[in-house]
Amino acid sequence: MRKFLFLIAALVAASSLLAQKKVLDHSVYDSWQSIGEKQISNNGQVITYTIVPQEGDGCLWIRKYNSQKQQWDTVDSVPRGYQAKITNDAAFVVCKIKPLYQQIRESKIKKLKPENMPKDSMAIINIQTGSITKVAAVQSFLLPEKGNNILICLKENMIAHTPAKNDSASLVQQLKKQLSGTQHLEDSLKKQLQLLQEKGFANFNASVKKSNDTLSKATESSVKTDLYIYRLPNTEPEIIHKVQQAIVAKWGTAVLLSEWIGPENFSVKYYQLSQNKPITVANGLHEVSALTFDESGKQLSFVAEKDSSSKALQKFYGLYYYTAGADSATLIVNRNTKGMPVNWSVSAFSNTHFSESGKRLFFGTAPVLPPKDTTVPAFEQAGLDIWHYNDDDIMPAQLKNLERNLKKNYLARYDFTTHTMVQLANNVFENVVETNKGDGKYFYTYTDTGKRVQKQWQGYTFKDVYAINPENGDKQKIAANIKVRMYASSTGKYLVLYNEVLRKYYCYNADINKLYAIANDVTMPLYDETNDVPDDPSNYGIAGFTRNDSYVWIYDRFDIWQVDPSAKLASHKITNGRTTKMQYRYINMKDENFIPANTDVWLHLFNEQNKFSGIALSKPVNNQQQPWLRKNEILLNVPKFISGTELDKNATELVFTMEDYQNSPNVFVLNKPATAINQPQQLTDINPQQQQYNWGTATLFTWRAYNGKMAEGILYKPENFVPTQKYPMIVYFYERNNQTIYNYIPPTPTPSRLNISFYVSRGYVVFVPDIWYSKGHPGQSAYDYIVSGTRAVVKLGFVDSTKLGIQGQSWGGYQTAYVITRTNLYKAAWAGAPVVNMFSAYGGIRWESGVNRQFQYEKTQSRIGADIWQRPDLYIENSPLFHLKNVKTPLVIMSNDADGAVPWYQGIEFYTAMRRLHKPVWLLVYNGEAHNLVERRNKKDIQIREQQFFDWLLKGAKPAKWITEGVPAILKGRDWGLETVN
Repeated sequence: MRKFLFLIAALVAASSLLAQKKVLDHSVYDSWQSIGEKQISNNGQVITYTIVPQEGDGCLWIRKYNSQKQQWDTVDSVPRGYQAKITNDAAFVVCKIKPLYQQIRESKIKKLKPENMPKDSMAIINIQTGSITKVAAVQSFLLPEKGNNILICLKENMIAHTPAKNDSASLVQQLKKQLSGTQHLEDSLKKQLQLLQEKGFANFNASVKKSNDTLSKATESSVKTDLYIYRLPNTEPEIIHKVQQAIVAKWGTAVLLSEWIGPENFSVKYYQLSQNKPITVANGLHEVSALTFDESGKQLSFVAEKDSSSKALQKFYGLYYYTAGADSATLIVNRNTKGMPVNWSVSAFSNTHFSESGKRLFFGTAPVLPPKDTTVPAFEQAGLDIWHYNDDDIMPAQLKNLERNLKKNYLARYDFTTHTMVQLANNVFENVVETNKGDGKYFYTYTDTGKRVQKQWQGYTFKDVYAINPENGDKQKIAANIKVRMYASSTGKYLVLYNEVLRKYYCYNADINKLYAIANDVTMPLYDETNDVPDDPSNYGIAGFTRNDSYVWIYDRFDIWQVDPSAKLASHKITNGRTTKMQYRYINMKDENFIPANTDVWLHLFNEQNKFSGIALSKPVNNQQQPWLRKNEILLNVPKFISGTELDKNATELVFTMEDYQNSPNVFVLNKPATAINQPQQLTDINPQQQQYNWGTATLFTWRAYNGKMAEGILYKPENFVPTQKYPMIVYFYERNNQTIYNYIPPTPTPSRLNISFYVSRGYVVFVPDIWYSKGHPGQSAYDYIVSGTRAVVKLGFVDSTKLGIQGQSWGGYQTAYVITRTNLYKAAWAGAPVVNMFSAYGGIRWESGVNRQFQYEKTQSRIGADIWQRPDLYIENSPLFHLKNVKTPLVIMSNDADGAVPWYQGIEFYTAMRRLHKPVWLLVYNGEAHNLVERRNKKDIQIREQQFFDWLLKGAKPAKWITEGVPAILKGRDWGLETVN
């Protein structure tokens, strides 16, 4: 009896505790935290991560492993630190520091110019001592990729302006200072100085005021940065003034920089850090770009222009080369160099780089564009775009990509032996895959020239694939007219091709110039088994090649197969996940371009059946008869979501984030077990304030859909859920979400998705059903799963069938629009950025990319599988516009006037049709906003309006003024209509 009474008391206490918890409101968003950047040092002993609020100041944390205590000690925390880098020897952490959030906010309120805005600073943290050195106004910093002890940064050199004293002596000093710093204005300054000394301040002031303003602008450097060079652990920098750009050699042995000398006058300097000072390798350059070192730091290259003024309509750049010990850099390639295509030149936007051996130098070239027409004033020129039916891309796509295309350049190689250049890419073969870090015997490319127009309705192009000889640029065709995915081996000997139409893998062996099938003996599909779009299924991909290209690891839905790229040996499955629905995926090792299959490797796990995530260690088994055998030891298999895995260089420490619906993503570290399985160590514990709020639970829910198939969804219920009560429910969906059951959903102003945690906390049940589609009938498919799932949940008894809402964004918005034409089950509907008329949308433009929408209906998400001329009946069937007379559900539409994915006019068509049919409808148009809201102020606004709408119809709350009266244009910015109506 006592035990019983104690149990009752405990339950009452627990209920009381839950009752005391607050519900989430719109004030909680800003302080809710998340894990930002994170990284682990090469030796696995230092970890950095940032914890950032949604709005406000974050913090960088630095942790070091204490082997004696077997714990991760805190070295330091850096308020507002970000972009942290750990030195290769794990002795230092360097990061940038943002200004205070409030400072930035106040500066925006004051509308300060960019140059007057608060600036980032830099911090250097000594891991051993914990000491911090801070440097103000730092634009960027660099650490050597492999070396230690060197740090360089570009620091702004602008000095705060102080008002000049209003007297002749001060003005004399000012002019003398200008005189000494600007040689080319010497004569002008002397005349002004003489005038001042002869006639005095009063007579001089008016006559030279305008001249002084011009003088000041002319003498001010166009380069605002100085180069700081640190030789750690010494934190006293060496300073080189007015540096435009700088890079550090891979091993930290040298620095290459461009220095401002005067207007349109730069020099390039090479600084071997073992010497006393930098040496000038080039002078008199108008522009400099593409600085690069070779692996040793003794060869360097850059692109420069020295013959044209800044206002020249055409500029011709050259490629310069220098090697340590030479007198100066040599111009090795210009537009007249042998091998340069006619009317082409070196590009200023080159991705210039050496091969790992330093024997090859790669750079970019581009056609010389004709100069702009200046014979006719701009205001008299026609403003015109010409759309041609044979254009590769339609004009909106061309205009969208104009800036990128103006910078487009094509890979070329300089031959140090023959002192000529070899053009490898061009406007037919635009992309080249380098191999063996630039030293490969074979490179690869493809072309879809003449086949690009079809992308408008296919969404893809068929390609011809080629091998390239990087020595002379010769190309050998490998495969023709293939819908392909390509994977080059690290050495370049092999190129694996996946043919999406045939659903097969092929391999090209460049040594024998032969293409042949591989993995034919794999007994499971290597393509997407769950594909439900009217297109060829994609492959699951490959993990990579093993050392020396011995094998390639190829994924099926669950497992990894070891496949011989020469097709001589049998393929073998090296994991065994299908029987338990466990998916195995390789975790890349740091800085490795191959899989070290002869040693232990880490694998990420996901169980399709129970949605658990995990980590496994895959170990080779010493078995001469079966050398492919591996022992896959599961180290972690939990009802959590694991992401962001990163290994140290020795693959002994794995850092990752782990979360579930009730626990924020936190940083964990898992050690490679020596004798026994180690448990992961948790390094963070963010959002402790969540304990103050009524949260919720997430469970997997299954039912049978109207098409007879079993379906899955996620059911979210309040933490203080009572089965005997009746709850309002909102149904939210996109396509399939069951794999997100263990994802944490913070209370946040979303881009217009449903804020699930917010509604659950406030007493709603939220149901997220999965949807599987049949070709040609996406609307019916949505109805079959959404409505059947809704009714299945209602049958559980705790949902009020008269208080049901429905919400979707984008594709979910379309499905919302369709479903309410088929049923009056829902009492409130919210559709974000929906398509309502598939005929008009079919011919529309996705303005964020400039591409036409036809492919989406014929091949991808919209799943019609035919064009409007072949099956107009399907476009009518699936377009809610033609069935809106059936709608009785009050509806809010969000459709923004700068939507780059779904044309704004879709929302307008929806609204005007509903209005014409006398249906209750509201249209929210966020000015200048995208498909998904970007501006946080707008995200916050829509959360308030959405809550007001659902609370009104599903909870009986008083409606807000914008719902009952609207907000006329004359009151825009004066009355937001958010107050409730009595």
